[in-house]
Amino acid sequence: MTRPDFRPDFRPDFRHVDVWLFDLDNTLYDANCGVFPQIDRNMKRFLMAEFGLDEARAHAYQKELYRDYGTTLSGLMNRHNMDPARFLEHVHDIDLAELAHDAHLREALARLPGRKAIFTNGSRRHAENIAAKLGVLDEFDAIFDIVSADYRPKPDPLAYEAVLGHYGAKGERAAMFEDLKRNLVPAAALGMTTVWIANDAPWAHGGPPMPDDGEDHVHHVAEAVAAFLHSIETGDPA
Repeated sequence: MTRPDFRPDFRPDFRHVDVWLFDLDNTLYDANCGVFPQIDRNMKRFLMAEFGLDEARAHAYQKELYRDYGTTLSGLMNRHNMDPARFLEHVHDIDLAELAHDAHLREALARLPGRKAIFTNGSRRHAENIAAKLGVLDEFDAIFDIVSADYRPKPDPLAYEAVLGHYGAKGERAAMFEDLKRNLVPAAALGMTTVWIANDAPWAHGGPPMPDDGEDHVHHVAEAVAAFLHSIETGDPA
């Protein structure tokens, strides 16, 4: 149910933006669908098989790694020298039946001037599969995944600097859309305009503490990317 207090700003001004960065999971699609719970479950099952843990202990260890390192994968690489490709292949083996072509999102992305990228802690293959199922893959000119970031996950500031470096862009010309508030802290620090895609999912909270983790780094709040993008003022699409 849409809460009446959650409305996009009235015609927010994004005319200064020509680099658009979008998180993938729970941002490009509705967090209440069944996609991310599958990923969460696969991570737990991976830990159960890898370390001989029961379900409760695997769940606790997963959340410990997420809290201490930002992502489960980063924790496994740091503590256990884990092969990241093996982990990513396992956790992204999911059923995308609940996702469908999203014409509203496609139209919203198509009206944006400049360059658009998916900026995700997941793998390129996972991003391609999700975006293709939504019918928006060809709206993005780049996918900046965890490999592209040299396995430095958001909210590591070096990952954000690498994305801007890829485009040769200044933060002031970029906007970032993300469902995890803490991942917007480094974006705002680099001058990006930030949009928090609000949701009440349990994975939207927690993780390692971020400096100055108040609300100053959240410039706009929206419930869905497409509706927000249709509401904004943009520059010349040419």
